[in-house]
Amino acid sequence: MDLFDRLKELREKGLDEIDKAKNEEKLNDVRVKLTGRKSELTTILHSMKDIDPSDRREVGQRVNKLRDLFNAKLDDAKNEIVAALVEEQLAKEKIDVTLPGREMHLGTKHPINIILDDLEKYFIGMGYKVVQGPEIETDHYCFEMMNLPKDHPARDMQETFYIDSEDLLRSQTSGDQARVLEKHDFAKGPLKMVGPGKVYRRDDDDATHSHQFMQMEGLVVDKNITMGDLKGTLELMAKHIFGQDRETRLRPSYFPFTEPSVEMDVSCFNCNGKGCSICKYTGWIEVLGAGMVHPNVLENAGVDANVYGGFAFGVGLDRFAILKYGIDDIRDFYTNDVRFLEQFSKEER
Repeated sequence: MDLFDRLKELREKGLDEIDKAKNEEKLNDVRVKLTGRKSELTTILHSMKDIDPSDRREVGQRVNKLRDLFNAKLDDAKNEIVAALVEEQLAKEKIDVTLPGREMHLGTKHPINIILDDLEKYFIGMGYKVVQGPEIETDHYCFEMMNLPKDHPARDMQETFYIDSEDLLRSQTSGDQARVLEKHDFAKGPLKMVGPGKVYRRDDDDATHSHQFMQMEGLVVDKNITMGDLKGTLELMAKHIFGQDRETRLRPSYFPFTEPSVEMDVSCFNCNGKGCSICKYTGWIEVLGAGMVHPNVLENAGVDANVYGGFAFGVGLDRFAILKYGIDDIRDFYTNDVRFLEQFSKEER
């Protein structure tokens, strides 16, 4: 078989192989076989010196023409394969626009988050800043800075989760107040902050107690702060959360970090102060503790207690949610039962 017959045969076989290649991988294999560096066409071009001089020009022309034909057919075949793949993908992803839309299931905020977000917005509107500190706190900031001596019952192992002699899971968010207080520059204005977050105490879980709960503590420090400022702040907050018709009262109490200290009650939402089983027939329900910042707390943070004073309060967000929504078991907050969570209005998100 002479060289011209061989080129004719290569043409027929090459076109046939291109036609049989049905995917890009096989087509690439055919391209390498027909036009690659080790293809027969390339071999012929490299051996032109062995061809009769009178045939070289025609052989070269036919080889180049055949290579161009193969490349054109290969490109056409590739375009057809890609087009077919696109059509197939479009068919799979076809959307019937006449079908009715699927209803989206919208969840609701957790009741504690509803209370938290509401209080944060409320206090931000009053000029407070929101501060969040570490859940693993030091004994220094959690207790010592807050005027809690070493022998205070709150420091007992039965009350606090200690990690080591110095570090613990915070039992209150007061450490946030201490950190901010010792760094605050009063030349730039008063200190007004709230510190929300999780706290932990060694307690047995039941319907009214939990080893973990949410707390928000507030602190205001400036010149000429009085108990009247505290009373007004707490009264406005209580009415904002529980309703404008709620009455409030302050009762003397004791906390190591405030002096004087008070507990605030609100009139019972169930009986409007007349007395029922919910309020234990007193007409009042205790909601939080507060007081004027103890001078030792100010001095511990490097603040002159003869010049500055302030008030602090602590809100149990779980307790606020229990009272606001009439929840009778604190454990419902942490079981993630969708049936429980769905009871809360989407309008309150």
